[in-house]
Amino acid sequence: MDQPESESQQRDEADPGHRPWFHIPPAEGGDYPEAAYLAGNSLGLPPRATRAELLADVDAWAQLGVEGHLVGERPWLPYHEQLTEPAARLVGALPAETVVMNSLTVNLHLLMVSFYRPAGQRNRILIEDTAFPSDSYAVRSQVRYHGLDPEQTVRRLTPRAGEAHLRTEDIVELLRREGETVALVLLGGVNYLTGELLDLPAITTAGREAGAVVGWDLAHAAGNVPLRLHDWGVDFAAWCSYKYLNAGPGALGGVFIHQRHLGRDDLPRFEGWWSTDPATRFEMAPVSRPPAAADAWQISNPPIFAMGPVRTSLEIFDKVGMAALRSRSIRLTGYLADLLDEIGAPMVTPRDPQRRGAQLSVRVADSGGLTKRLRTEHGVVADARPPDLVRLAPVPLYSTYHDCWRAARALADLGVGA
Repeated sequence: MDQPESESQQRDEADPGHRPWFHIPPAEGGDYPEAAYLAGNSLGLPPRATRAELLADVDAWAQLGVEGHLVGERPWLPYHEQLTEPAARLVGALPAETVVMNSLTVNLHLLMVSFYRPAGQRNRILIEDTAFPSDSYAVRSQVRYHGLDPEQTVRRLTPRAGEAHLRTEDIVELLRREGETVALVLLGGVNYLTGELLDLPAITTAGREAGAVVGWDLAHAAGNVPLRLHDWGVDFAAWCSYKYLNAGPGALGGVFIHQRHLGRDDLPRFEGWWSTDPATRFEMAPVSRPPAAADAWQISNPPIFAMGPVRTSLEIFDKVGMAALRSRSIRLTGYLADLLDEIGAPMVTPRDPQRRGAQLSVRVADSGGLTKRLRTEHGVVADARPPDLVRLAPVPLYSTYHDCWRAARALADLGVGA
């Protein structure tokens, strides 16, 4: 590889991220003490502030007992409300449209209870053929719940022959041609396998014009690319917080429901104690009085110790801003793409930086074996998707140009490319 290590270090001096804010794992092998961690699209790294913030919540429990629901620095009863506005800013939503709760697939199921309403010939669900398996399982089970056949009802979108990515114009044309049969469009904003960023506003508009409900799985998009869910007219969306949002393994997810659906009496919705108006919650009434907000989709009281890391993460995103992160992300992936081209690594992620997130996927012979050797021999942490894809995610908050250089050099040393 011709590009010198010093160039990556100079780039880091000129364009630093916020690596000191995060714990970086030690390297298992190689010449450097810290890992080149490029797996944040699978599990983000912990902010240094998280431990103290989490322990403060534990201390409140120890000092206040049950009174912690109503008193203290961060009372538990309204705790989730602290997350609402920063989560809304992150995805381009109104606060009333946003709630942090549950995990991603649980939230998708709760949303499909309301928004997948098959009737007559309008019963199909559109997903991408490379959707994350959990989404495939979820939509198939929802279809079966309605007494329909998943093989006939779930339409899986595939790229054109010989191509690796979906084309917006093909999705739009399909919706124009067959839209009267589509009840729900449910796609991933950024594809987990290839890193492709779909055209959310164009597809949302086409789906709604066809009479379908349009929802988005933003697991790989939230905290990765700028979003304007309210302005784009998205019906609903859900995301997790343990990838680019760095809130810890299995962290709570988020939900968006467009303002036009809030307060509707004709939408079926599962309910529990937390679905009712908080002002009347302790009246213990037998009938719920749901607010005209996304909060109405909550069911149970939130797990406080799981909410603290999300709050800490959202504070970081508010401080740095998605525009700055996206700009640095494009620079990092552009540098890594140039390095991969130099060594001849076959990249399957879109070449246009505007059509991808903070991820470059490379096709290799044995992704599982290769990522193990990257980690144990070179201290580079990447993510394998068997049989033949390695995903490299230079996360703009904490990844460096030097991380990218180390990854490309390691791939070349292990025989990837020309």
